Amino acid sequence: MASRIIEPIGQYPDDNPKTTQGVKKPSLSKVPPAALAYMALAMMDGADKYGPFNWRDRKVTSSIYVDATMRHLLAWWDGEQNAKDSGYPHLAHALACLAIIVDALETGNLNDDRPRPGAFSDIIERYTRGK
Repeated sequence: MASRIIEPIGQYPDDNPKTTQGVKKPSLSKVPPAALAYMALAMMDGADKYGPFNWRDRKVTSSIYVDATMRHLLAWWDGEQNAKDSGYPHLAHALACLAIIVDALETGNLNDDRPRPGAFSDIIERYTRGK
């Protein structure tokens, strides 16, 4: 995956050397704190069930976490706010599953069992209205 340089948006009112370097890095202040709080709830639930940092101790299989993400997302989409087993928001669990996939990908701990690439993006592009 090619990395992308992120250009800072807006002007900063100082010429502090820390500012000139800091604006070149990803801005973590742009991440919604509510999403982090939700993710933390689900990660704590997972730590109780499976052990803390279990996703670093063993390989993570992508299809297992994609399936779990989709179950939580679709349960939420279908009108259920919270998971019955944990009592925490389905969206919290979906975020946590995606975070684990990302971590496993970036640490070389992912068992990437995705199928060969398909035509999904091409289909979306082809049938996008107004094209």
